[in-house]
Amino acid sequence: MVKVIVSQEIEQICPEFVGACVEAEVVNTAYNEALWEEIKRLGDKFRQELTTESLKEITSIAATRRVYKACGKDPSRYRPASEALVRRVLQGKELYQRDTLVDLVNLASIAFGYSIGGFDADQFKGDTLTLGIGREGEPYEGIGRGMINIHGLPVYRDAEGGVGTPTSDHERTKMTLETTHLVVLINGYDGNEQRVRENAEYIQALLRKYAQSNGGTYYIYKKA
Repeated sequence: MVKVIVSQEIEQICPEFVGACVEAEVVNTAYNEALWEEIKRLGDKFRQELTTESLKEITSIAATRRVYKACGKDPSRYRPASEALVRRVLQGKELYQRDTLVDLVNLASIAFGYSIGGFDADQFKGDTLTLGIGREGEPYEGIGRGMINIHGLPVYRDAEGGVGTPTSDHERTKMTLETTHLVVLINGYDGNEQRVRENAEYIQALLRKYAQSNGGTYYIYKKA
């Protein structure tokens, strides 16, 4: 299994951080109609309950925004992915349809408000990921975004470099139709371990329903 370490620099700005790592064998597909019906139902529910202003008060999103500010990053300019997804839903815009694994991870992020990274684990270098903070000039190619400035963003690194931030994951380790070994990382900057566990178990259920998987396993990680 992939090992995840929380660095001291993250511990200093967010001592309550708790994450979950879900690891599973999967089969990806280009599109899953039943999954999209589930996504649309959740979108309808959110549009009845939330606004683009009140979404900032969701504890998981609010905590991520606070960490961005503590790291010196403007969360309105470098918007956490979970907030960007929920905002898009509330604005009545269609979510981008990618493939079943990407769409599934997006649904899990919208449902709980946590920024979630989904990765092709076979593309990792080494067996350990460390959660730290992006450095000035650190090279990072966001998926579909080209080179982005991750200075001051929380970032997971493998032996080669950055693979995931709450704003964008890296091209090198992205999920594709060929992905069979999936790792999903849930970032609980609000410190709500029960909610993070529920999110992990929700992802396992989605994998069983839509990715021909037994749901794999998960574990919780936090400061040493």
